[in-house]
Amino acid sequence: MRLPVAAGLAVCAFVTTGFAIAGGCEAHSSTTLTPVIELYTSEGCSSCPPADRWLSTLKVPAAKRGAVVQAFHVGYWDYIGWVDRFAAPLHTTRQNEIAHANRLSTIYTPQVVRDGLDWPRWRGGSAVLESTESAQAEIELRRTANGPDGDRFDAQVTPTGGADTPWAAYWSVTEHGHDSKVRAGENAGESLKHDFVVRQYVPVGSYRGPATLSFSSIAADPAHPRQVNLVVFEPASGKPLQALSLSCEVGRLSLS
Repeated sequence: MRLPVAAGLAVCAFVTTGFAIAGGCEAHSSTTLTPVIELYTSEGCSSCPPADRWLSTLKVPAAKRGAVVQAFHVGYWDYIGWVDRFAAPLHTTRQNEIAHANRLSTIYTPQVVRDGLDWPRWRGGSAVLESTESAQAEIELRRTANGPDGDRFDAQVTPTGGADTPWAAYWSVTEHGHDSKVRAGENAGESLKHDFVVRQYVPVGSYRGPATLSFSSIAADPAHPRQVNLVVFEPASGKPLQALSLSCEVGRLSLS
């Protein structure tokens, strides 16, 4: 399912992963670029469930996954008869930005994007989590406060290209284990399962050289394990520099 691309939009995209430190909820990125996988999907799109199921196959332990995986639900098919409760206008904005960077004339669902590039051959993509490219930035990420209304995270970003290296970034919160019984539209009667659902997406602007970022997340839900992700990318091209994903236990500053 396709729509025309909105014109005149800026570029976005980027990536990295790391490991958690014993004794606290924090992680450091590795020296290898972590793949960033983005799925643009909709509960109102009949061709999307196979892509949703494929994305769920990437749900392995964070320490082994080696990727930042995100499912951005969009709302431009809501008019067909079913409103996707996970959709947000900013998700469509990001998809339009990626289409602009890839010189695509349309946006569509399901669309898989790998490291900022349109990736139509995602079916059977066994190399999706593999990367040998060197990262162009370092990230240190830690949870600094937690509470019933949300958590606070701080990140130190250091581009390896030097003090004048430009970069941009965004935060996201993704959750697993969501279920929907669709009662109308193209998927009427279907029971859909979703993982890596983007529940919060916050672009944080452009920078030069090392910088510290802070982020206030939505409240964690014990019923839906989550990751807090930070993606760093080159503003001009959308090329990933590094990305990092962090999972924390609900209710206390400790390793999940």
